[in-house]
Amino acid sequence: MAEEDDHYGKHGEPRKYDPNFRGPIQNRGCTDIICCIFFILAIVGYVAVGIVAWSQGDPRKVIYPTDSMGQFCGQVGTPLEKKPFLFYFNILKCASPVVLVEFQCPTTQLCVEECPTRSMTLVQAKAPGGDWSYYKKFCKDVSDTETVPNILAKRLCPAMLIASKPFTRRCFPALGLKGDEVTVGNKTTFNDGQSDRKASDLLPAVKNATIVMETRLVVMKIFEDFAHSWYWIVTGLVIATVLSLIFIVLLRFLAGIMVWVMIVLVILVIGYGIFHCSMEYVNLKNAPGSNVTLKELGFQMDLTVYLHIRQTWLAFIIILAIVEVVIILLLIFLRNRIRIAIALIKEASKAIGHVMSSLFYPLFTFALLAVVIAYWAITAVFLSTSNEPIYKIFNMGNKECIYANQTCNPENYSRSDMKLDCPESQCLFAFYGGESHYHKYLIFLQFYNVFLFFWCANFVIALGQMTLAGAFASYYWAFNKPRDMPTCPVFASLGRALRYHTGTLAFGALILAIVQIIRVLLEYLDHKLKGAQNKFAKFLLCCLKCCFWCLEKFIKFINRNAYIMVAIYGKNFCTSARDAFFLLMRNVIRVAVLDKVTDFLLFLGKLLIVGIVGIISFFFFSGRTKGLDVVPNLHYYWVPIMTIALGSYLIAHGFFSVYGMCVDTLFLCFCEDLERNDGSAARPYYMSSSLRDILFKNVEDPVTRSPSSPQEEDVPLSTRKESTE
Repeated sequence: MAEEDDHYGKHGEPRKYDPNFRGPIQNRGCTDIICCIFFILAIVGYVAVGIVAWSQGDPRKVIYPTDSMGQFCGQVGTPLEKKPFLFYFNILKCASPVVLVEFQCPTTQLCVEECPTRSMTLVQAKAPGGDWSYYKKFCKDVSDTETVPNILAKRLCPAMLIASKPFTRRCFPALGLKGDEVTVGNKTTFNDGQSDRKASDLLPAVKNATIVMETRLVVMKIFEDFAHSWYWIVTGLVIATVLSLIFIVLLRFLAGIMVWVMIVLVILVIGYGIFHCSMEYVNLKNAPGSNVTLKELGFQMDLTVYLHIRQTWLAFIIILAIVEVVIILLLIFLRNRIRIAIALIKEASKAIGHVMSSLFYPLFTFALLAVVIAYWAITAVFLSTSNEPIYKIFNMGNKECIYANQTCNPENYSRSDMKLDCPESQCLFAFYGGESHYHKYLIFLQFYNVFLFFWCANFVIALGQMTLAGAFASYYWAFNKPRDMPTCPVFASLGRALRYHTGTLAFGALILAIVQIIRVLLEYLDHKLKGAQNKFAKFLLCCLKCCFWCLEKFIKFINRNAYIMVAIYGKNFCTSARDAFFLLMRNVIRVAVLDKVTDFLLFLGKLLIVGIVGIISFFFFSGRTKGLDVVPNLHYYWVPIMTIALGSYLIAHGFFSVYGMCVDTLFLCFCEDLERNDGSAARPYYMSSSLRDILFKNVEDPVTRSPSSPQEEDVPLSTRKESTE
């Protein structure tokens, strides 16, 4: 007894016997009201930010290229509707470092109907017999009587045209190779209006310009792939949903068999992955260019390039082999605990059988999360495009200009003193980023958008956890299952959570959101310090990232168990978190035996669903399934595969999280049951005899007394009711 008192003294007092306790308390009050008020005000502010963003933002800035006057090329309903391509007067200017700094070439840019298909100079075009009518398409409003010197002085036309091809709606030189020499328009030289130059001189300019646009091109291709394959993606997600439902239903009736089948199938699926990667590795042995290392290849926007490299498949083989070995070793060393966890999953299956609506609750959570994610994404896009156009001075001559890169107004720049001091300069559109009073706080609005996204997403997840916890607690604390359970335990629990504990949910979600936003800031700092040489700063940042990752995992664990206690007793967040933590510490041996082992088994179930759907998707979208003519033609076939794999994991996680929440709730209720009752006729256990056998026979707790023979007997329902009334 001394040992028991000392143990309880360290981790709080155990629950006392209460004959009136019937599970989740109905007579409860609102908790954490202050945090509820703050959350409501934050949501109102979030709506206000969205309204401001939607009223000021313009997504066309992302879709259409912009000329030197800030007009959108190809925008429907404007004079430039039939001029979708952006033409650079002097593409050689794009070799300037300013391109990478300000994402803008220091040369006049004009919207045109088509890119030039042949190379010529302004002098050649204006000469007798020259094709001036064609050349004029790439000029501003210019009179046919203007002389060449006047045209060049007024910057009305480019000094030269270079044969080009459209790339992300921009005209770039049509470079090629003839032997070892670079060509443009099938010629190794071009005339820049003053002299002949090598086509290779265009390479730096094209490279700098395309670096800015390449990411946008990849994004556009990805969107096109989504547009061409969205119905197949939906089909894949439906298959994942059906598989998850079938697996959950089978788990309800054949828990023990299905868990072992799941373990074997996971091992076989990963084994097949190793075999497939090995075959790809062998088949690329004599392929040209397949022996290039990943380091030599560098980063490529087209991820399919990596699939033609042997080293990629070797990396896949090593990773899958390590995963396979780790899983097998865990299964060997945890085989006894796995038996206990399987028995606990069987008990959870019985609970879910009485609360079948809990299997469909994740769909409600998915819907709410989809709204939160969509609102955040749309607001972020509109905020990022709500800036006003900024015009800067670009020096077009060789003489240095002291006003270079300063902001200007294109409407009166030609009459300004800056133009007089720098006659060869021009006031051109640079980027969107207005310096008005509103735009000065744009970065804070974006930060607020991200923070509220984390807060709202965590709130939705917390609502789901508390709702399921209340439903399964109603099952556990019912004398006669299911007669003593509420008619709709899930809806009853959801109503209690929203009516009384919105503030508590917001409080727990706020703590987690703060930690997550700190992790985002640390990742941002890490990105900024990549080129730094300070080893101590890198080490400190790495330690902070590790610490906050661990802190986030710990807070998620505490929040999850706190919500279970709130669902049962209706107390505030801090009190519930403390009670849950002390309860787990008083049963730390059982926690060590059951908690993570059960999570590990459920994780294997998720891997199985993702593996099956992922393999089917790979063979379908990669065109390796013979006899199918319905495969869409995609830029990157990995886009739908990765989308389906990620979506399948989220779907499987949603369904398996019901089991995880059920196991955690039953476990906490079991620990409370041991402290409240002793198994006698006067204080009978609420747990079933099978659950009692699982946790008493397989776990020896020096603190909790082993049940005596009277406690092993099943107490009739009438005796239980009489003893508690």
